Amino acid sequence: MKITDVKVETIRIPMKKPFRIAFAVQDHSLNVLVKISTDEGLWGIGEAAPFEPVTGESAATVLEALKLFRTGLIGMDPLDVEGIHRMMDRLLSGNTSAKAAVDIALYDIKGKLMGQPLYKVLGGSVNQIVTDMTVGIDTPEAMAAEARERVEKDGFTILKIKAGINPSEDIQALTLIRQAVGPNIRLRVDANQGYTVSDAVRTLKAFEELGVEAVEQCLPSWDLDGMRFVRSKVDLQVMLDESVHTPIDAAKACKIDAADIINIKLMKCGGLYPAEKINAIAEANHVQCMVGCMLETKVAIAAGVSLVAAKQNITEADCDSFMYAVDPEMGMPGGFAVNGGVYTLSDKPGLGIDIDF
Repeated sequence: MKITDVKVETIRIPMKKPFRIAFAVQDHSLNVLVKISTDEGLWGIGEAAPFEPVTGESAATVLEALKLFRTGLIGMDPLDVEGIHRMMDRLLSGNTSAKAAVDIALYDIKGKLMGQPLYKVLGGSVNQIVTDMTVGIDTPEAMAAEARERVEKDGFTILKIKAGINPSEDIQALTLIRQAVGPNIRLRVDANQGYTVSDAVRTLKAFEELGVEAVEQCLPSWDLDGMRFVRSKVDLQVMLDESVHTPIDAAKACKIDAADIINIKLMKCGGLYPAEKINAIAEANHVQCMVGCMLETKVAIAAGVSLVAAKQNITEADCDSFMYAVDPEMGMPGGFAVNGGVYTLSDKPGLGIDIDF
């Protein structure tokens, strides 16, 4: 089987309301879909969800990268996933969401060839996962009201609370959120690199008293030593996100005991193939993983959720971003069904999403 064509399509995703984190505000996302076709009539769909502050990419740079990758892809075996990653890495460093789009499409093809859903292609047998729902930065009162709605109306049992701009307001917001949702809802916090070491220790200790179970990327991405120090001073779990893009990053973080959990994002690492490597390195060092997401459609979300379902060491999921869109389905039926925070994956081959272009 050989790759015969690579098509791309840009998709604009308007959001229900602006989403604010410590270093950015987004009211839409401009993503790129990829279709890889073969000489045997099989084809796969992938997605790039670039985010300049993290991946260093925009939709425009993704399109240019995919033009370059196309020249290498034509004629290659789509099952040669390692060889295709090696080719892309030789052509361009970084550009991880563009690489993820190609990678996801390859795995979609593999699933269709095998006649198996992606979670089984990746070695799993369980077709359900539980995700959290994220509450963006707003006034503490508005965040508490949204948290209550996510629990009482939408049925989520795990909430991820964005923070990192003002530690005092973060503590106030988490206090009000805990009061609003009660003691049994699991809470984790994502500070998106917003704290200093001293702020982090002080604020995380306050979070501990509120029953927060984990805090993600509280320090700048480069400060692994600081993360190790903070971890030594608190009892809750410390998670790394922006500090870990590659398997090498994961190995460095594990070597110095800088994390309890690593957040794997397909857009950040380059797809499912390197994501499996990150998880294997973490597992060998007794570090658990979570799969997170950028602002993605159901294409990339289905890939990420399949990875969660397939790997025992990936114990958490933060795969909620498609639900922020004005139209969460976006003309992409299938992939998985949603009931509160429980996702049930389709048993159709590959991603199981009914989309073509």
